[in-house]
Amino acid sequence: MPKKKRPAAVTRKPRRFLKAAIVLTCCLLLVPVIQVAGIRYGDPPTTVPILLSGSAKYEWKNIEEIPAVFLKHCLVAEDQRFFQHRGFDWREMEIATNEAGAKGKPARGASTITMQCARSVFLWQGRSWVRKGLEAYYTVLMETLLSKKRILEIYANVIEMGDGIYGIEAGSKHHFGISANLLTREQSAILVALLPNPRGRNPKHPTPALLARQKMILRREAGYPFPVRLLR
Repeated sequence: MPKKKRPAAVTRKPRRFLKAAIVLTCCLLLVPVIQVAGIRYGDPPTTVPILLSGSAKYEWKNIEEIPAVFLKHCLVAEDQRFFQHRGFDWREMEIATNEAGAKGKPARGASTITMQCARSVFLWQGRSWVRKGLEAYYTVLMETLLSKKRILEIYANVIEMGDGIYGIEAGSKHHFGISANLLTREQSAILVALLPNPRGRNPKHPTPALLARQKMILRREAGYPFPVRLLR
C-alpha cells in the first residue's frame, strides 16, 4: 500500500514552534549582552535591587574619586585574586568545598567581585538555580566586555551597605556623615566588613564579630600588592 503523507498543517506546527523557540532563546541571550555593553560606557542610573527596594540611597562616584584604600579593602576581603581570574575563582571554590566536606556543613560563599557585581546590578537576591545560572552568564559577559577597572568601579557604586543604602558614597554619608573621599582607613575597613551582611551589621554599634573582621581586613591590607597601575 502507498505510504500516507502527513497533512502539511501537522508538519508545519512543530517547525513553527521550533523556530519561535530559537528566536526567543536568541533574544533572551542577547538582552544581557546589550545590558552589559550599556554599562561599559554609561553609569547605571539604577539597578534591579534598587528598583525592587522601592526606596534607596544611591549616588555615583567615579573611580578616581573613590579612596584607593577602600578598593584595596574590597579586594583583600572579598576577592584577593580578582586580577588573576576571569570571573570565577575556581581555587577558592575548591577550598570552600573541601572545608564544607571536612566540617559537614554547606559550602560557604566563594563569589568573586564580578559575580557580586553582576547580581548587584542585574539580578535579585536569592539562591535559586535560575538566578545562579543568570549570574554566571552575566559574569562571563562582564569579564568579556568590561575591563577589571570598570568592574571594580561599578562594584564599589552598587554594593549594598545597609538597608536601602547602595554604593560607597551613600554608605559613607549614611554611616559616617562624610563623603567617601574623607574616609579613614578604619572607617573604610569597617564599611567593607559590613558586606557579607549589610542589613544585619551597624558600624556605629559594632559587634565583636564586626570588629574582628575589620581588624582582619586591616591586617591583610598591609601585605596585599595593590595594582594601582591597572586602575589608571
